Amino acid sequence: MNRRGWLWLTLALGLATLPAFSTEIVFFYEVGCPHCARVQELLDRLAGELPELVVRKYEIRELGAFVLLERLLSEYGAERGPVPILFVGDVALVGDTFYGLGPQPEVLPGRAGELTLERVIREAVATGAPSPLEKIPQTATEVVFARGPGDQELETLVLEWAVQYPEVGVRELFPTEPADERRFSQLLKQYRVKGEPPALFVGDAVLIGGELHIAGQAPLSWPSSEARTALEAELTRAIEEKALSPLARVELLEQLTIPAVVLAAAADSVNPCTFAVLVLLLGTLIVAGRRGKMLAVGASFISAIYITYFLMGLGIFTAIQTAGVQRPFILAVSSLAILLGLWNMKDYFAYGKWFTIEVPQRWRPVVKKLTSSAVTVPGAFAVGVLDSFFLLPCSSGPYIAILALLSAATTRGTALLYLLFYNLIFVLPLVIITLAINFGFTTTARAERWRSARLGKLHLVAGAVMFALGVGMIVALQLGYL
Repeated sequence: MNRRGWLWLTLALGLATLPAFSTEIVFFYEVGCPHCARVQELLDRLAGELPELVVRKYEIRELGAFVLLERLLSEYGAERGPVPILFVGDVALVGDTFYGLGPQPEVLPGRAGELTLERVIREAVATGAPSPLEKIPQTATEVVFARGPGDQELETLVLEWAVQYPEVGVRELFPTEPADERRFSQLLKQYRVKGEPPALFVGDAVLIGGELHIAGQAPLSWPSSEARTALEAELTRAIEEKALSPLARVELLEQLTIPAVVLAAAADSVNPCTFAVLVLLLGTLIVAGRRGKMLAVGASFISAIYITYFLMGLGIFTAIQTAGVQRPFILAVSSLAILLGLWNMKDYFAYGKWFTIEVPQRWRPVVKKLTSSAVTVPGAFAVGVLDSFFLLPCSSGPYIAILALLSAATTRGTALLYLLFYNLIFVLPLVIITLAINFGFTTTARAERWRSARLGKLHLVAGAVMFALGVGMIVALQLGYL
């Protein structure tokens, strides 16, 4: 075979190994339906023979599935009927009735229907028919419906919207299930309301507990003509502006929260005050001839700071949650973070001038005296607890900002995990310093010189992160994510 022949053979083999375009079937069924089970067996057999075949299954009793079905029936010009209901290519099957085989619907029960369905599916795969879902108009926004006792009224409302507004998607939550219960709690935080399901979330509105809450407006009693008009207006606005889905807002805020926690904890951890206290403590052990206790005493001191800061954070978080996170509070905390960030950055250019965000000068002799007296494990733990309170002026800014963010963005259980993670990052430099001095990679004198020489840069880094955190929270607040 010549070179051109080998080239064509190689191309042919390469094309043969490329994945084929998939052909989608949208299949609606009901649990316990024997006819649905027979169709499912046919689909399973064909899926084994045709790897490019993809079957999307929906349980007909779910509200989201029912809404999707109504839209597909409308696009295919089919009437609602018994399950199984199936869409593939340009053909719809409703019970035993086929739509799209010809100009008129055809009823083909039993074996004739199964053979026709198999033929239609094979033809769709052979021609690479587009997904039935592509026939539906693109979703502009989404309604989230949280199920609960007595939710028939809200379900009827959602179904009305599904027919009237084909560009509105519908998501169901079942708060009796753990994952959906968590999402529901996050939505309540997002919208700053309290209550039990059933509930309806769309745009900036939430309907819960007989009241309609819309951001920036007084609650309206439901049902009432005024509330109905206001809710319809908010839905229309959400469609026109293609407002983010309520659940997408929660998910986005979660994604933004993790980097915020990491950055704030990292800025908090490069704390010159904490470094100074630890270096002084370890230097005291060396002078006292107790170098062998350095790891144990250092671990005790660091553990005390970790536990104390965690408990203080938990207390502040609980207080914020109990009071209810309101827009003015988040705005105030964000503004404080910006101011503290700018003031910290000032110390890079003019360290010590006017006021510095460090332990006040009049407190420093007390801190030094306490630290110098700790040469035992219990003593180091006690000093760590006391120093945590003395060091608050250095580190409270990022911590309080993150606590406000967590109060608005997460549930209590998730916030606890974030606090554990935050404080782990916070004490990590202390662990590194302790290990470095203990194993001889550096000395307390060198560590102190390093700290003193970089005080301005440490303030600059911490200030820049605090400034960015404050600005980010204000932007998120204005965009409706907080």
